[in-house]
Amino acid sequence: MTAAPLDGAIVSPATDGLWPRPEPTRTLEQERLHRKQRLAGAYRIFGELGYGEGLAGHITARDPEFTDHFWVNRFGADFRRISVSSLLLVNAEGAIVEGQPPLNTAAFAIHSEVHAARPEVVAAAHTHSTYGKALSVLGEPLYPITQDACAFHQDQAIFGDFTGVVFSTSEGRRIASALGPGKLVILANHGLLTVGTTVESAAYWFITAERAAQVQLLAQAAGRLRLLDDVTAERTARQVGGETLARWGFEALYQLVVKEQPDLLD
Repeated sequence: MTAAPLDGAIVSPATDGLWPRPEPTRTLEQERLHRKQRLAGAYRIFGELGYGEGLAGHITARDPEFTDHFWVNRFGADFRRISVSSLLLVNAEGAIVEGQPPLNTAAFAIHSEVHAARPEVVAAAHTHSTYGKALSVLGEPLYPITQDACAFHQDQAIFGDFTGVVFSTSEGRRIASALGPGKLVILANHGLLTVGTTVESAAYWFITAERAAQVQLLAQAAGRLRLLDDVTAERTARQVGGETLARWGFEALYQLVVKEQPDLLD
């Protein structure tokens, strides 16, 4: 390997105009329902992809009205059983405002600080998925070796200080700081965390990062990585790294899971 581990995050100049997807105007109630439905769908998709691992993992969605509150899964519920009605609404102090406890303490410690640090972020996703977790022990970023991996070119960071399960908001604050303005942070010896300006994009970036990690690990096991040059990687990042494209990608998965598992909307 000749590439050095990434240190810090730089926002990618992705061009959303390449992939127009107009969003309808929604009332606050309509937007809340939209986010909750996509959030429940994201959990089901993650469950089907095998990203759930026991009690670990969480995806959150900022409430559109109470913007220091977020929606999250109930602790102990399998991702494949999450529905709109089973989600919890949590405030900035970690109190459950709506829904049945318990709340995952680590989910609050991490996500509350990410949402606080990034007002434009609507959603964040973190699980202990196999390939993301494997990549995280190497201390290396996702290198620009494929078109898909270029979505994270200059738009990722590494949090290299694992100290155990994240139970304190001070640790969550350090993770948010490491993430900076990027959309992916690789948590050393832990896994991946992605963010987006919609639930759809945060979830899709996680799926994309997990698959890119899988390809990178397979390629590294087979031989020397052939990295794309910076000009090509930056151009490809502009083509495939935008939020709108991520929404397109997630929506295709969402429509399928809703058709197969309509109870997620309950």
